[in-house]
Parts: sequence; C-alpha cells; structure tokens
Amino acid sequence: MALVDGDLEHNLNKVLEAIGRADVAGGTQLLVFPETTLSGFPTRRNIATIAQPLDGPALNVVREAARRAGVAVAVGLAERDGARFFNTTVLIDAAGDIALRYRKTHLWSSDEGVFTPGDRFEVCNWNGLNVGLLICYDIEFPETARALARLGAQLLIVTNGNMDPYGPVHQRAIAARAMENQVFALMTNRCGRGDLQMSFPGQSALVDPSGEFLVVAGAVETQLLVQLDPSRVESSRRRYQYLHEARIALKLQPVASPPGTAALLIE
Repeated sequence: MALVDGDLEHNLNKVLEAIGRADVAGGTQLLVFPETTLSGFPTRRNIATIAQPLDGPALNVVREAARRAGVAVAVGLAERDGARFFNTTVLIDAAGDIALRYRKTHLWSSDEGVFTPGDRFEVCNWNGLNVGLLICYDIEFPETARALARLGAQLLIVTNGNMDPYGPVHQRAIAARAMENQVFALMTNRCGRGDLQMSFPGQSALVDPSGEFLVVAGAVETQLLVQLDPSRVESSRRRYQYLHEARIALKLQPVASPPGTAALLIE
C-alpha cells in the first residue's frame, strides 16, 4: 500500500476500502497493513496533531469495519499515550477487539525524537496460532524475533516502512528471522513515495519456517491472498529445534593467543 504521510483521512479511507474488498467468503481471515498505516510517518512538528490514542476515532472506525466484515486486521498508527507517542501496531480480531498491541522497540533514526521506544514483547492466540508483532527496524535484531519465539509465537507479523535503498536488507532479515526461529514471518511494506523524498520498494513477503519465500509482492500496490498451513511449523521442528538446542548460557572468556590474533574460550 502507498500511504500519504500525515494524512489520516486519506490513509484511513484506503484501509477501509481494503477491508471492504476482503473476500471473507473466500477464506480471508486477516489483512496486514504497513507500518504507521493510519498516520504515515509523523515528524516532531506534527506528531502531537496526528497521533491518536487506541480508543481514538481513527482506530475505532477500523475496529468497526473489521467487526462488520468479520475479518482480523493488523494496522499501524502513531499512538498517543498521555504526553508520550509510540510507533504502534495492533492486531484487531474479527469481533473488532484489540487482541494485541505492540510498540516499536527499536527506533530508526527518523523515529528518534518523535516516538518513545516500547518496552515489551507479547504474543496472543489468534485462530489457533500464537502470533507476535514486530515493526520494521526491529527485524534487523535477531533478539526481537527470538523473544517472541520464546514466548511461543508461531507467526511473526511485521508491519514495515522500509525505504530505498534498504529493501534487500529486510528481504534477508525476514528470511533469517523465520528460519532461525522456525516460524512463519509475514512482512507488509509500503510502496510509492513519502515525505523527505523517500521512496518505498514494497516487496511484502511471506516466509515459511524453513526460510523459504512463499510469496513476494512487487513495488506497486497490490493485495495478495496467501494461505498458511500451521502444521509446517511443527514439521520444521521435527528433527531439530533451534530454540531448545541453542546454548545461550555459554560463557565466552578471552584466552591467550599468538600476536595479531584473538581467541575466545567457550566454557
């Protein structure tokens, strides 16, 4: 989806149109939108005007649309909480309730001074799957997806606003996060242009628990229908499980080594 930074009405209408097109009768259960879908990217100058609380009018309209359509929605916004602002994604279930809220924990340079970083990772059960949320820059840190996997996540939903020339970075990162945690990873990225002459490459993707791309979108607006087989999570873990076999508690100690080299001893 292409968004207009700072234009709540425009972006909200696009979300509502997409929800209206959802083929629930054909099996659509979840729509995933890009990072800060409703607000676009705010700045220090306009964040106080654009940001809304979770019970604000924009998100309430989306919740009602999801309820009427009977479809779940993952959508982002600039969230106001008192005097603080967060880059937030929520998972709205088919009843219109907020099943999960996630505040971006790793702020990109353009987020600094605009948003406060989030302080927790959480998962929820949706349609029999344990789901966790991440946002854009988060996926460049292996620890984020691993934290969700340790909480039992089987599906990572990543709302993305990754701009050129960094598109390939997130293609590699999303595949790695899926493979190293043996989970599905779904990343939805912006396309088109934004403020500050930024352009967004799209390349939304669904990756399976072995790190294989099941579908990859192009650089223009599109709506793709993809199907998940939850049994692939368990089958990917049948012979080995990275979560259980990783020796995280190992201590690394420097040891003496020849001049010009360095070595670590695993205890």
